[in-house]
Amino acid sequence: MSQENEFKPFVPAEKTMPEFTATSIILGIILAVVFGAANAYLGLRVGMTVSASIPAAVISMGIIRMILKKESILENNMVQTIGSAGESVAAGAIFTLPALFLWAKEWGTEAPSLVEIAIIAFIGGALGVLFMIPLRKALIVQEHGTLPYPEGQACAEVLVAGEEGGAKASTVFAGLGIAAAYKFIADGLKAFPSEVHYEIPAYKGSGFGADVLPALLGVGYICGPKISSYLLAGGVLGWFVIMPLIVLFGANITLFPADVTVAELYAEGGSFAIWSNYVKYIGAGAVACGGILSLIKSLPLIVKTFKDALKGFGKGAKSEERTNQDLDIRFILIGVVLLILAIWLVPVIPINLFGAFLVVVFGFFFATVSSRMVGLVGSSNNPVSGMTIATLLVAALALKATGTIGQAGMTAAIAIGGVICIVAAIAGDTSQDLKTGYILGATPKKQQIGELIGVLASSIAIGGVLYLLDAAWGYGSAELPAPQATLMKMIVEGVMGGNLPWTLVGIGAFIAIIVEILGIPVLPFAIGLYLPVHLSVPMMIGGGVRWLVEKKKKGDEQKQAVENGVLYSSGLIAGEGIVGILLAVFAIIQLPSGKSLGDAISEFLPNLIPALQNVNVGNIIGIIAFALLTLSLWQFCVRKSKKA
Repeated sequence: MSQENEFKPFVPAEKTMPEFTATSIILGIILAVVFGAANAYLGLRVGMTVSASIPAAVISMGIIRMILKKESILENNMVQTIGSAGESVAAGAIFTLPALFLWAKEWGTEAPSLVEIAIIAFIGGALGVLFMIPLRKALIVQEHGTLPYPEGQACAEVLVAGEEGGAKASTVFAGLGIAAAYKFIADGLKAFPSEVHYEIPAYKGSGFGADVLPALLGVGYICGPKISSYLLAGGVLGWFVIMPLIVLFGANITLFPADVTVAELYAEGGSFAIWSNYVKYIGAGAVACGGILSLIKSLPLIVKTFKDALKGFGKGAKSEERTNQDLDIRFILIGVVLLILAIWLVPVIPINLFGAFLVVVFGFFFATVSSRMVGLVGSSNNPVSGMTIATLLVAALALKATGTIGQAGMTAAIAIGGVICIVAAIAGDTSQDLKTGYILGATPKKQQIGELIGVLASSIAIGGVLYLLDAAWGYGSAELPAPQATLMKMIVEGVMGGNLPWTLVGIGAFIAIIVEILGIPVLPFAIGLYLPVHLSVPMMIGGGVRWLVEKKKKGDEQKQAVENGVLYSSGLIAGEGIVGILLAVFAIIQLPSGKSLGDAISEFLPNLIPALQNVNVGNIIGIIAFALLTLSLWQFCVRKSKKA
């Protein structure tokens, strides 16, 4: 408790400032929907999402301070609290729910309705917020000096530096505008392919290339050189070791799940065919094992957090201090009971009342894990997918054991996994936001209400985004591979139907164990193995820029340069995501000619300049464009640090 007494927030408890206002609520809801949609597109494309707290805070400062001419740091904090909820709801939803769309196409059934998606998303999001509230005093207050919550602290620093809000906001908006233009030229006008690929005939089975897209450059910069290098290492193992070995030793063998020989498969589809038929399953095994290993390693932390939470559960419920007021424990308990009933009664989750209770128990378990994990490693490294995989394995086995099998069993397993995934994601986000609020001197109760508002708004919006993207390109396509959801679908089908190539999955699991023994973080390495190397390469370039910045700059100048890069990268991610949604809208608007608006736009420039239709020309233009984009990231990193 000494931490609580010693720490002095930026806004003292006895001081009251505008916080939960109409401006902050409306602006927060808009940002929740925008960042939720942008992150949904990003996650469905590359299998990763990024924290929206800092860009939401910066945009909020730009609007509230510069346009509305108002000054309230707590009002800005409320905007980012509500706005960042959209990214977490999106992350949980897109990791699981697209599997239901894929099954609907395979089975010839109806995809989940907008109402069902909204209910699943809201149940998971609301549980994540409610579970985090009793953990706040144990994790945020009592362990203030122990758990850093990196994004939460960074967001507080950005808000405290409010007098620089205009410059910071302009950096985010510059990244957003450049990425939007780049994405539209590449994927809208088709001036160059967004994926550059080369086969290596002399090294059969391997291929190399990159998705030359702004979001990947931004994600790599934000993750940093270490995480990016682990991702690339996984990709290199898959594409330059495992795939050539398969082609070398298995040329004349028919390996399940393919129904032709490896040589025929390679001759027909090249390196991508080898990856999709074999390495994808090895990667899935590595990701699943990595997720389970991360949970086992965090067990001591989980036990400690549970003990601390139970000790402080009934303490300090009523406090005169504004900065120590949480939502009433009775509201939390009633809310959890109502959500248990909702899980039981929602048709898309066909489980009984006891099953609904188990979902809530699992949810609290993983909310606790998530809250402590993000405190140590940050939201970007939160192993949400690993927790979801563990949940899916248990849920699918339990449903199978109780006779709930077939389509109903698989749908139920994914719905349960979806709820837990959203619980874990939103609990991590809420933890970071409450940390920001604790440092600034916000009112926790108002922030918690703000989180619930953000969850509600983004839950309503996410169903429309999922339907829009599916209608435009379809999940599992080159434009939207939905890697995480495809992995979850594969796991449930494997448990329910026994049709997984378990040998390949086992190979991946043992690779993960070897990587763990070597002391390398398993999940980023495993994700790199699971995804095509084309996604890891641009991320590594972004991480390389961050490494150069940190090497060239020192002290305050380094801190300023790194922050500039994070803000610009956040803009790159948001800009590409927003244009991705816009292109999805164009793809479903039909013109009188019978073509979609998207097709008409994409054919205009290649028809005008026939040379653009040449693959080699397109690849060269793509490489040059990405090099210029990388240079712009470097320039934004170092430009303002010179003025500091």
